[in-house]
Amino acid sequence: MKTSVFDIHGKKAKEIEVPGFFSQPIREDLISKIIENKKTMQPYSPSLVAGKQHAASGKIVHRRHVWRSGYGRGISRIPRKIISRRGSQFNWIGAEVSSTRGGRRAHPPKVASMINPIKANKKEARVAFASALSATADKKQVSLRYKRLEENEIKELPIIVESAITRLKTKELIKSMREILGEKLFSISLGKRAVRSGRGKGRGRKYKSGAGVLIVVGKNEKNNAGIFHTRNAENLSILDIASGGPGRLVIYTEQAINDLEKRFGGK
Repeated sequence: MKTSVFDIHGKKAKEIEVPGFFSQPIREDLISKIIENKKTMQPYSPSLVAGKQHAASGKIVHRRHVWRSGYGRGISRIPRKIISRRGSQFNWIGAEVSSTRGGRRAHPPKVASMINPIKANKKEARVAFASALSATADKKQVSLRYKRLEENEIKELPIIVESAITRLKTKELIKSMREILGEKLFSISLGKRAVRSGRGKGRGRKYKSGAGVLIVVGKNEKNNAGIFHTRNAENLSILDIASGGPGRLVIYTEQAINDLEKRFGGK
């Protein structure tokens, strides 16, 4: 199957053969499995000895006629550390348990719960990545990902452009993208950012943004305009093109297509 390569003015410059990974079956089960596998969380918890680093401690004995007993003193049965003593008279304060000053936390975060137990084979990851690339060339998947977009409004997928687009300045790049994508696709490609509703605003995630267009460039190419998300073909991950669901709107440069073919061994 052949597809068009657009120039920076949105006109068809030539046709090339589409690589095989753009026509693979879309395995949504494998894509979701690999994305879950790649999710990471920084483990955090207090020190294992936090609240237990004092000189002496122990449970108070509550029996009669025993040295260092708390019997008859009107004190609760919590671990205590001795500050000073005079004979059998002790000056002690509560320690170690969560209800005492300087004690340990009652229910600290558990590190074991933050380690991702999901495993995946290398072959599964490879097939899932090929499926995610194939979804970027499927009109049905792209229209399902972007609810404002109808399937018949998409002209041609995958969208491949000349490498000259990476050398454009911001103003020229916006004009070129508008001509390549058309008005409808261009409005979706910008990826609008909005203030999140609810309490998440105060928890380090004030803004949420839609998945706009992703420009995949070649190994030695670079795009300095920061208005669109850009990713190198060598470092392209399944998280870049399928996080939130397969079918992201992606523009590939001609050099990026060659580099991706090399990643797949020319198959």
